[in-house]
Amino acid sequence: MRRELTVKGKATRHRIVEGAAEVLREQGVGSVTLDDIMARTGTSKSQLFHYFPGGKDELLLAVAHYEADQVLEDQQPYLGCLDSWENWERWRDAVVARYEILGDTCPLGSLFLQVGRSTPGARAIVAELMRRWQESLAAGIRAVRAAGGPSAGGPSAEFDVDARAAALLAAIQGGVSILLATGRSDHLRAALDQGLADLRRDLTPAGAVAPR
Repeated sequence: MRRELTVKGKATRHRIVEGAAEVLREQGVGSVTLDDIMARTGTSKSQLFHYFPGGKDELLLAVAHYEADQVLEDQQPYLGCLDSWENWERWRDAVVARYEILGDTCPLGSLFLQVGRSTPGARAIVAELMRRWQESLAAGIRAVRAAGGPSAGGPSAEFDVDARAAALLAAIQGGVSILLATGRSDHLRAALDQGLADLRRDLTPAGAVAPR
């Protein structure tokens, strides 16, 4: 059983993971070596294996956890308070701006295109990320639906909240993938704008004017 790390030890481990994530985003998992990571993080080989006795595979798995958490953290505080259309718009703007700034070095690209494809156990981390992300979007949809009154969205059988959240999440992934391939955010913007427009239309109470 591995010993519990001290506060200093946890900080050192986090620094190594954070540095490794940066190198992987820049160079790709296929070309990165432990020497690259040690140089970036200023750690020795013995120190690296002290925190990651399983070597590169264990470190990559830790990076996968880190990147998954970073994907959601980059969307806060907006992702956690999608209870009004104004907050949905703020979230949309934050998502687009974040991926435009990060480009090829975004954690989502690293997780999907680098770590997730080659690291044993990383697929389960990606699946958990998608579950948490979809649940947050679904909670936001339920919040604005409740705020619209009992007539919003029509009969519950005709409006599947989880399916809408899944579709919105898939649209984001598609938009980000195109951004990573082309450097352009047009498709991500369009996907989010269309997804939110569809939600507004379908969650606007009968007789009310859909918000712009």
